[in-house]
Amino acid sequence: MSQEAIIVFTARSVERILNEGGSASWRLDRNHARRCAYAVCTRNTLADWTEGQEEHRSAFLVGKISNVIPCAPTPENHEAPNNRYLIQFSEFARVNVLDTWKGDRNPVKYTTLEELGINFSKLKWEAMPKLNDNSAPITHLKTSGIQPLTMAQAKQGLALTFNVAPEAIEITIRG
Repeated sequence: MSQEAIIVFTARSVERILNEGGSASWRLDRNHARRCAYAVCTRNTLADWTEGQEEHRSAFLVGKISNVIPCAPTPENHEAPNNRYLIQFSEFARVNVLDTWKGDRNPVKYTTLEELGINFSKLKWEAMPKLNDNSAPITHLKTSGIQPLTMAQAKQGLALTFNVAPEAIEITIRG
């Protein structure tokens, strides 16, 4: 059975990944990433801000993907939030698989657990820690003060903006 996964080459520590709710600041195909069941974090020790102690190019963490959401800029990445994503985890397992990252140019790659030599049946899953309000790079919309709303609320607000009836508003969501 194939275990589709996304593999990332990161300088962030296990602690930071857990505090942020997953692996953050990736430029990726959101739809493809959301179809993956797992994310595999591999160590990049070449960044001047490397946080982890694992061996370069080794896999150190596997996360069960719960969602892929836009993330806010970080000190390492000042790009617009809609260009970067947080791969959220519902559970994680610590691993130590040497030489997993093969030196691909892009720090994000789609693969399977089997291709990476990770035996799914041997993973010991742990629940992700609860996030507090100032631990994670929460989505740009949330950090900018914009709150979630229902379709009815969105239609009412747009109807007021454009001076039309709410029934005249059609909303299309892509993603």
